[in-house]
Amino acid sequence: TLNDWAAMLYYDGEFYDSVSFPNLEILDRVGGGDSFASGLIYGLLSGKGPQYAVNCGCAHGALAMTTPGDTSTATLAEVEKVMKGGTARVDR
Repeated sequence: TLNDWAAMLYYDGEFYDSVSFPNLEILDRVGGGDSFASGLIYGLLSGKGPQYAVNCGCAHGALAMTTPGDTSTATLAEVEKVMKGGTARVDR
């Protein structure tokens, strides 16, 4: 149930490494990829740049896999907290 979680984005000829989550305790991996994609897309559409986008996707995916079910309930504030080094466990 412990996995390393990170991402890489190739955008406009450059690679961007995301924040990483070594030994992430996975509760339910269903929805992790969809949550990554939605965070990445949000980051790109918000105009905050590719580094923000890949970090947003990675953090959102990590949060999704630490909660049960396939639908993320993480808020943008929670995702941004994780992006800045907070734990990937949702505070509820």
